[in-house]
Amino acid sequence: MLELRIPSRRELMEYVAALEGGWTPSTVRAAALAAEHLAAIEADPDAFLASLHDPEARGAPVRMPDGSLKPRLPGMTFWIWQDGFCGNIGLRWQPGTSELPPHVLGHVGYNIVPARQGQGMARQALARLLPLAAARGLDWVELTTDPANIASQRVILACGGVLVERFRKPPEQGGGDALRFRIALPADTPPS
Repeated sequence: MLELRIPSRRELMEYVAALEGGWTPSTVRAAALAAEHLAAIEADPDAFLASLHDPEARGAPVRMPDGSLKPRLPGMTFWIWQDGFCGNIGLRWQPGTSELPPHVLGHVGYNIVPARQGQGMARQALARLLPLAAARGLDWVELTTDPANIASQRVILACGGVLVERFRKPPEQGGGDALRFRIALPADTPPS
């Protein structure tokens, strides 16, 4: 059974192995982010783990693809687990509203290790994350994807996503075309 686990020391070595094997936790700043994670783990594993699960937004600013720094939003990263590490999924939000600042392209991001892609891991993880987003008071979540990422679009649509717009990412996000989807969240969704 698929689980969303708060990152911990117990699973850390599998996460490191995935990074060292070429997987990246995000498609944004992919290689640089993986290298930063490995360096942070080596320097202070506990601080690194705390930075991934930061619902109070106490962590350092976030580096954008153009190198600029932006304030961190509250967020939670979960490791997707089923018979080992399968990837990650994260939720970020702005307290008191479902809206996001312009430099944040979506509430949710996920990435699955290559060996587990095509097995429904992302769809299951997203479905499990949605009640947690509703519990944070969000009316909806937005997700963005590149137009060529058909697999991600299928995941989003399978979880109730609706295409909202095709847009051009701002320069600080690296530019390029993107699709924005929205998934409505029922107000009475209990956390799973």
